Amino acid sequence: MSFADLVLVGRVVKPQGRRGEVAVEAFTDRPDRFPTLRRAFVPGPGGVAREVRVEGAFPHKGRYVVKLEGVDSIDAAENLRGLELRIPEEDLQKLPEGSYYHHQLTGLAVVDEAGEPMGTVEEIVETAADTRILVVRGPERGETLLPFADAFVRAIDLEGRRIVAVRPEYVVAD
Repeated sequence: MSFADLVLVGRVVKPQGRRGEVAVEAFTDRPDRFPTLRRAFVPGPGGVAREVRVEGAFPHKGRYVVKLEGVDSIDAAENLRGLELRIPEEDLQKLPEGSYYHHQLTGLAVVDEAGEPMGTVEEIVETAADTRILVVRGPERGETLLPFADAFVRAIDLEGRRIVAVRPEYVVAD
């Protein structure tokens, strides 16, 4: 299994404690993701995913403290610093109609209502106002900040790998 094909759920920030626990920055809006996680994957040699077993996890100061099987010292935990934790897509919870995971939208082509290309979704930014912004990068127009709202996003076709959107009136140049 390729590590690149898995879904990012967290990143090891640092060792936490003396028994090999690690502090993990969570990239999930499911509060129960880490306490119920039993396995994850880290990058292995040649881009292959290497499975790690999760013995336990609990929230701590805005992060999670995670204990991985076989990681029993500060030095062993230090070797994990900066590594991403990923899971297979089939381990994700099914979302209601009209809801999407970030990884499903990242990389989609964006076209306006006339079919003119606007670019590709580069990332999704979460704002303090609980609003999502699609960062769309195009070769000709630079970066477009597209609110992820019905007033701008008209259609999402995951299988066709494209989004139809209203072109905003502002563009941020490179």
